[in-house]
Amino acid sequence: MKPERFLEILHLCERLKNNTRHADTSTGRRESVAEHSWRLALMAMLLREEFPHVDMGKVIELCLIHDLGEAFTGDKPVFEKTEEDSRKEAEAYRGWIATLPPSLSQRMAALCNEMEARETPEAKLYKALDRLEALIQHNESPISTWLPLEYDLQKTYGWEDCRDDPYLKELREAVLQETLDKIEKNV
Repeated sequence: MKPERFLEILHLCERLKNNTRHADTSTGRRESVAEHSWRLALMAMLLREEFPHVDMGKVIELCLIHDLGEAFTGDKPVFEKTEEDSRKEAEAYRGWIATLPPSLSQRMAALCNEMEARETPEAKLYKALDRLEALIQHNESPISTWLPLEYDLQKTYGWEDCRDDPYLKELREAVLQETLDKIEKNV
């Protein structure tokens, strides 16, 4: 890949540093999409020993690229995002992927297909960690930033992605306990 093309790709991806999510950091600042993706990849790296049967390098790749479509559309919280929003984001992302150098385009398209199908252990793990990271970040944010519906979401979101793996289920239960402790402390 020519250096100029590489820089074009990076410049587009830089948008994720500026696109914010519906989550605040512990200091009350809006979290960027890039920060979410970075910590998601870090979570995968830290859990490598818990999932020795999983290609954690691929999981990290999935974590790093999973929200690149938001470079085109911005982020919408899960409770506001419609199927039409998801379609537009995927269409823009897939269109951009098609413009990449052939080997990179094929790799990215294959990773997107794997994420969407959620059939491989790697795709299932990435998605569970994606849900968990959002919950963990929300628990770290000031409770004054929580919307009323988020009290219930913190208790119910992500269970379906964690239910089939004993470690993920235990981690989801620990996140729930943090949620309950935070709510109790701030009532």
